[in-house]
Amino acid sequence: MAFSVNTNEGALAALRTLTGTNNELATTQNRINTGLEVAGAADNAAVFAIAQRLRADVAGLNAVQGSLDNAQSALDVGLAAGEAASDLLIELQELAVSAADTGLDSASRNSLNDNFGQLRDQISSIVNTAEFNGTNIVNGDDDISAITDPTATTANLITITGADLSLGGTIITVAATASISTDTLAATQVTNIENSIDNLNEVLSRFGAGSTRLELQSEFTTSLSDSIEVGIGNLVDADLAEESANLQALQVQQQLGLSALSIANSAPSAVLGLF
Repeated sequence: MAFSVNTNEGALAALRTLTGTNNELATTQNRINTGLEVAGAADNAAVFAIAQRLRADVAGLNAVQGSLDNAQSALDVGLAAGEAASDLLIELQELAVSAADTGLDSASRNSLNDNFGQLRDQISSIVNTAEFNGTNIVNGDDDISAITDPTATTANLITITGADLSLGGTIITVAATASISTDTLAATQVTNIENSIDNLNEVLSRFGAGSTRLELQSEFTTSLSDSIEVGIGNLVDADLAEESANLQALQVQQQLGLSALSIANSAPSAVLGLF
């Protein structure tokens, strides 16, 4: 090898090696900092593209979960209102049966009729206020729909039809002005109330089935989203144990590279010994 003060081949080789080590060290440190082996397209374009598509799927499933949660909440309010109305009908039935007694004195009948009117009006109050986020499924105005996949097509919707629990309707046939002020009126209301309880039980059964379906779909959506998240992690997450070991090795290589470069840089000074 020729002695030259213009070109130091050894130093250039040591510098190339040190630069490569520094680049690997930077990559390893970035993986440790981010926890990702593939943080961007520059790291691995194909894997990054796949991960991005999967992230889009997860975002869509998050929207689906939000729709299911909103539907479930609206249905829960409707169920609570229906159950409360059912309980009130049972109380109304007890009062009507008592008032149907022909031997009842007028003071007792008036007291029963007053209580009947208060409980009757409470049903209307419950029906009118059973609203969640603008949706009321027990006053005949609204139905519930929830998307089940990110495409949100009509074929992939869960729809639960609402019901009209207003007084004097086809479900609760007890009129808004119903009275048990006489034994004849009370006997009529006993029949109306019994029919109303049967009708309302059918509605509650339908709402309950819908709630179960929403719950099952929500559980599946959550499980699917979690599985995709795990899949994304398998694609892009860094093995921190491996990266930690690489970091230690590269730091040693960096120190050795610096030493080699220092030795190579001092080589031209040996030329002075020739003069």
